[in-house]
Amino acid sequence: MAGHILDKGYTVHVYNRTPSKAQELIERGAVWHDSPGKMAAACDVIITMLGYPQDVEAVYMNEDGLIPNAKPGTYLIDMTTSSPMLARRLAASGRERGIRVLDAPVSGGDVGAKNAKLSIMVGGEKEDFETVLPLMEIMGSNIVLQGGPGAGQNTKMCNQIAIASNMMGVTEAIIYAEKAGLDPRTVLKSIETGAAGSFSLSNLVPRMLDGDFEPGFYIKHFIKDMGIALQSAAEMEVELPGLKLAESLYRKLADAGYADKGTQALYKLWADELA
Repeated sequence: MAGHILDKGYTVHVYNRTPSKAQELIERGAVWHDSPGKMAAACDVIITMLGYPQDVEAVYMNEDGLIPNAKPGTYLIDMTTSSPMLARRLAASGRERGIRVLDAPVSGGDVGAKNAKLSIMVGGEKEDFETVLPLMEIMGSNIVLQGGPGAGQNTKMCNQIAIASNMMGVTEAIIYAEKAGLDPRTVLKSIETGAAGSFSLSNLVPRMLDGDFEPGFYIKHFIKDMGIALQSAAEMEVELPGLKLAESLYRKLADAGYADKGTQALYKLWADELA
């Protein structure tokens, strides 16, 4: 995603808690900073993508973080899948200092990121959204302002809820095909373009069948997302039985040693008879 912005001629400043992960960008001309605070002081727009809500809170709010060190008028865009409540709190903290904070989680996985075809779900003020939209358009093809602060994160929860149940259905369909003596790749040709079609069916089933369980999206991060959605649903007094079942299956998979694999590894619960 940062590489796409570099390719458009922008000066890109980078920080990563694991410096080696930024090395390729640095070799392409990105400017390295030793801390979020130092980067914040040098930039007009800062885009973050982290693992967990606690990481977001630390990078944004610590003494050497973004909000305490960013210049008034800076735009902070958090693309982490994180807590809607935290997104609202960061926006309020930024507003007190004249800093615009937007939550803008994405969907599309590694394929969408590489091809600049991400779906970006944005929460924030309309004027701020319109100002940073040209940058988002470099990374995504479906960019929608969903509402005020936190609305992007709530929309991402809707996305993850839909994926969670879909992944169970996709996996069960492939297991059923195999048990019925069908060639699952031939089955896929028939069902991926019909009513059952989905990103997971077209993009993740071939990886399942190839035995490729490397992450486009980590299971441990999916479990985190489902936990956020379940907590938010509980606050709204909404029951989500499908999501609860999916979370329990993925937790079982993580306990079996697959936390750092991709979500398509759900197939292993049946293939390895762990279910």
